[in-house]
Amino acid sequence: MESNNSWMQQEVDKTNALLKKIYLGGGQKSIDKQKERNKLTARERIEYLRDKDSHFVEIGAFAGYEMYEEYGGCAAGGTVAGVGYVSGRQCVIVANDQTVKAGAWFPITGKKNLRMQEIAMENNLPIIYLVDSAGVFLPMQDEIFPDKEHFGRIFRNNARMSAMGITQIAAVMGACVAGGAYLPIMSDETLMVEGNGSIFLAGSYLVKAAIGEDIDNETLGGAATHTEISGIADYKFDTEQDCLDHIKRMMGMLGHTPKAGFDRIEPAMPLKNDLFHAMNVRNSKPYDMLKIIESLVDNSSFEQFKEDYGKTILCGYARIDGWAVGIVANQRMITKNKKGEMQIGGVIYNDSADKAARFIMNCNQKKIPLVFLQDVTGFMVGSRSEHSGIIKDGAKLVNAVANSVVPKITIVVGNSFGAGNYAMCGKAYDPRFIYAWPSAKIAVMGGDQAAKTLLQIQTATLKAKGETITPEVEKELLEKIKNSYEKQTSPYYAAARLWIDAIINPSDTRALISDGIAAANNNPQIDEFKLGVFQV
Repeated sequence: MESNNSWMQQEVDKTNALLKKIYLGGGQKSIDKQKERNKLTARERIEYLRDKDSHFVEIGAFAGYEMYEEYGGCAAGGTVAGVGYVSGRQCVIVANDQTVKAGAWFPITGKKNLRMQEIAMENNLPIIYLVDSAGVFLPMQDEIFPDKEHFGRIFRNNARMSAMGITQIAAVMGACVAGGAYLPIMSDETLMVEGNGSIFLAGSYLVKAAIGEDIDNETLGGAATHTEISGIADYKFDTEQDCLDHIKRMMGMLGHTPKAGFDRIEPAMPLKNDLFHAMNVRNSKPYDMLKIIESLVDNSSFEQFKEDYGKTILCGYARIDGWAVGIVANQRMITKNKKGEMQIGGVIYNDSADKAARFIMNCNQKKIPLVFLQDVTGFMVGSRSEHSGIIKDGAKLVNAVANSVVPKITIVVGNSFGAGNYAMCGKAYDPRFIYAWPSAKIAVMGGDQAAKTLLQIQTATLKAKGETITPEVEKELLEKIKNSYEKQTSPYYAAARLWIDAIINPSDTRALISDGIAAANNNPQIDEFKLGVFQV
């Protein structure tokens, strides 16, 4: 029989195998062409730029996964991006991957770039753009160009970040075309690499077609043109390495800014390590979430809040890598309340919703960041819960999460279903960072329930048309629906659409939470905590 430990390791190995392919971008042939032009790949640029003894957290590696297959795919959304350190300063780095469709912007590319700018703005982090892009992917221009969260929002954010005092540095290492030309120019400083870097609203072919002028791209918008004639660019460099070295020097000179002041002491490792075998195989049976918490927190020390009340949600204080945190986690064990009533693990009941809402308010009062560990199947249903006001109590929890002003970091450990996703700080509730283990499932409801519901609808439709549904046909339909739905619930489907920032190895959870709080600590602006109308 498959052990919990080997199952989780297999899931991690699957993720790593997929990432290995994604890291090739547009493929080895495209990488070879990049080398022929004496250019580094996007990943090599980031590797050269970042501090070698530091942790680089890649965001959106799975963006675009199994999407746009009719166009040959879009590995990592055509952009390599993440949060790391340059000259000791934590910052956001965004690098166009020219090996993927010449760095053209697909719809998911725009969404990913906006996510990176959001991270910079929320956490007051400097942002470095390594530009090498052919501009909007024209066959899909209607899905990337005009809307509020499309291509143009990037430049709006450039302007907003500048007004917020957030440092933006743009290094043009390849093409920078059309509307995309505004990104480096709206940054604080623009650097260009001679021979490869170019900036223009229209390239030489379009200029010829539009006004009949014959001109080459280098003369039209190369580094010499923009540093010596137009004055658009600020620096030019012979090599990419020289350009990246200059960024390192600039980052090292940035003035220091006030911190939010989240509490941190000397870190301590957990005394227990049950991350890989705490959860039951395929998350199909109850397990003790407390074991996972104790495997994440310093000294495995977790001070529970209302330990004997609302037991399907665990709340309490701990430290992770020295940082003080409040943890809200779904307990998957079957429990009993003081009345002797059985409560199903992973389900939010009236008492657990009340308890979690109160705890979240306490953490906001104390300015303690929140960590959510999701393995939730939803809120309890049935007449007893409805008559007890489960919707009202659920509304309290959602209100507290929505209005929380301290940083929130969400880890989807297992299930993330229905309104439970909202109550446990899913993507729609603005976690600073949201990660998923390979064991995660994200959907409006579980696969079995959804498949049976969809089957009832389909069979009713077919019967209305006069078709006879035999048990064999019904079974075949159910299997087809279930397989399709299960694919949509996988973490890879979610990561492809940026509903989560990354699929992570459970062993990296501590480090990622710590990096996330360190990032949040760079923004001293914490709004006043207000709840508005609160259901009682």
